Amino acid sequence: MSTYHPLTVNEAMAYARTIPGYFDNNSNLQCSEIGDGNLNLVFIITDQENHKSIIVKQALPYAKVVGESWPLSLDRARIEREALLMQSQLCADLVPEVYAFDESMAITVMEDLSDHAIMRKGLLEGNNYPLFAEHIGRFLANTLFYTSDLAMNPQQKKEQVKKFINPDLCKITEDLIFQDPYQQSDNNNYADNIADEALALRDHQALHLEVALLREKFLTQTQALLHGDLHTGSIFVTQKSTKVIDPEFAYYGPMGFDIGAIIANLLLNYVAQPGWINDELTIQEKQASLLLTVENTWNAFESNFRTLWNKDVQDIMATTPGYQDIYVAQLLKDTVGFAGCKIIRRIVGLSHVIDIDNISNDIARETAQRKALSIGKQLVLSNRNINSIQDLIEIVKNTSQVTTEGVIYEFK
Repeated sequence: MSTYHPLTVNEAMAYARTIPGYFDNNSNLQCSEIGDGNLNLVFIITDQENHKSIIVKQALPYAKVVGESWPLSLDRARIEREALLMQSQLCADLVPEVYAFDESMAITVMEDLSDHAIMRKGLLEGNNYPLFAEHIGRFLANTLFYTSDLAMNPQQKKEQVKKFINPDLCKITEDLIFQDPYQQSDNNNYADNIADEALALRDHQALHLEVALLREKFLTQTQALLHGDLHTGSIFVTQKSTKVIDPEFAYYGPMGFDIGAIIANLLLNYVAQPGWINDELTIQEKQASLLLTVENTWNAFESNFRTLWNKDVQDIMATTPGYQDIYVAQLLKDTVGFAGCKIIRRIVGLSHVIDIDNISNDIARETAQRKALSIGKQLVLSNRNINSIQDLIEIVKNTSQVTTEGVIYEFK
């Protein structure tokens, strides 16, 4: 293709015909733009007669959610592709296959996952995914362990760090998660009825201290190659399969950020349940299932991570008795803190989640927002004192009410 420009539907379809060994010249193709994200164009090209389809994803030179006033580097398309290829080497069954790419056009062609559901939507429809915790725990353990100094030659790892410098997308995270919710910012987005919560966030100095410490980790720690934006909207699932997509935020950072991100999104769905279900017993069952998924996710990660460490650790000093326990204990603390930050930003920051925003009842929506903020703050404030995943579960369970301006908001 020629010099970079955003693809039209017809151009995406024409490009798909050039992919070797996929569509022939006589294929009757259909194409539609399906991207509902914030940063990219995403096309699905289908040959219905031969039951074939692919995804063509193109990075835009700006943040789609804001517009051309927020420019972004197209290099993130390369970063996403290389992250997908690396993840495929480590756990091929848990990521989509990459078929082709065009560097100059910031295009990546990959496997269509239309037979899967976006996990966020599936959870809102009441579906359970019994293998998810096992799958995502293995994904996290493999991708984080094998891209760290524990498993890599330190010099080779530093070369990898250079390849995944991702300043534009890191800045989005640094601002939207670790800064904007705690100050007046045009990027913040919240309803007037929780303005008191937003004000409280800006005035909470103890919270600011913990966020500053977590932000420092995000800015300075290059522990492993992160997905960088691991949430239930970037995961496709079936009852038997899990596929992690969209690692364009990939960079070398603190491991707990990825683990905390997925836990945060499960907890956001947890607090949203009363807004989607009327039956009290069903709410309790769904919430218990979500908390069990949180617990099992961490346990699956820890078990796999320790197994990989014991089998494949390359750093001789990391075999020192006691070091592994200290390392994993700190990962849990980081995970809890980052989970809290991710929850907070999804309530008062620029980009929310439909789990809560699409609750039709105003009171139920506000209740979910306030409970999410209460849990998020407690996770951040408590992160350095967490000793087990059960400590996190207890914080969530014990956040039963919040009192604001004389009104008691009861949470189930």
